[in-house]
Amino acid sequence: MYLRLSMTGAFLMLKGGQKMDFGQALTQVKLGKSIKRKGWNGKNQFVYLIKGRDLQKGLHYGFGEYLGEPTITDTLAIKTTSNQIQVGWLASQSDMLSNDWEVIE
Repeated sequence: MYLRLSMTGAFLMLKGGQKMDFGQALTQVKLGKSIKRKGWNGKNQFVYLIKGRDLQKGLHYGFGEYLGEPTITDTLAIKTTSNQIQVGWLASQSDMLSNDWEVIE
């Protein structure tokens, strides 16, 4: 498989609909992109990153206002086929070993 790569900042970014492995896809998620697998049987599913600081702002929680108040960490979420957002998405072994990940443009 041939991948065209270009340097952007300190990260390598894939160009134009190239398929990626899970590690490459996670790099794209960390850069703010949404990803999906071509092999998923459901349409309109995709995974993205929710920043903990954005959740903190929305919930008005986790700013250290009291001693020991926990902060909220970054988390992966998936938009499901039933048009729901599932926070705390975990990849299956099949997802992690697949090479059919794509960035949603």
